[in-house]
Amino acid sequence: MSRLLLNCDIGESFGAWKMGLDAEVMPLIDCANIACGFHAGDPSTMHHTIALAIEHRVSIGAHPGYPDLVGFGRRSLACSPAEVEDLLLYQIGALDGLCRAQGARVSYVKPHGALYQDMMRDPKILAAVMRAVAAYDPQLPLMLMSTRDNTPAQDIGDECGVTLWFEAFADRAYDADGFLVSRNLPGAVHHEAGQVISQAVAIASGKPLVASDGSALPLRAHTLCVHGDNPGSVAAVRHIREALDALEAQ
Repeated sequence: MSRLLLNCDIGESFGAWKMGLDAEVMPLIDCANIACGFHAGDPSTMHHTIALAIEHRVSIGAHPGYPDLVGFGRRSLACSPAEVEDLLLYQIGALDGLCRAQGARVSYVKPHGALYQDMMRDPKILAAVMRAVAAYDPQLPLMLMSTRDNTPAQDIGDECGVTLWFEAFADRAYDADGFLVSRNLPGAVHHEAGQVISQAVAIASGKPLVASDGSALPLRAHTLCVHGDNPGSVAAVRHIREALDALEAQ
């Protein structure tokens, strides 16, 4: 990749329960991580979100998670590596089937929530995720967290034959190792728009962030995760889009 891609978790409504401002954020992003029905989303929401992505020429990514609608996929489940493989294959296939019906295809995979965090902490879970992606389509990249040292993840990716897209977050605090600060701790999420935009520009410019212990944290990222679940966050995404476009034009 020659530019930092903006990705957003999207399509997370469920039935009559609506979440996110998908129509407002979709024109501003490059990649849409669409929920696959296990942590959020349902067939109709998936279908509609795919159509919205096609309309705005946004790449469609599968966003699979643990089967945890009540907890929004943010609670770890005691799944074996084999079960994780099956969970991934089921959800990628469901979204890709709805994509194919509209003349599109899933073009990458980004696990959600607790599954995303678990795979970054447990090499066995990460390898299971990568085996599932490779088994479904070895051409699909896997989006995963960029940390201070990406070598262990890259080694597993090379072994499984999976292309990796390392991801950074504009609105989250990092610890010294480059992992996200727990949402249970104060300051884990940046809410002030200026701070979010400043962190996005630093990542895009290759400048180190300041970790929670005050140390400098360099992150190598192919893509930047943004959120569009309220008017303020959509405005921040718009400013980030403008800032990245300005950087690219320099």
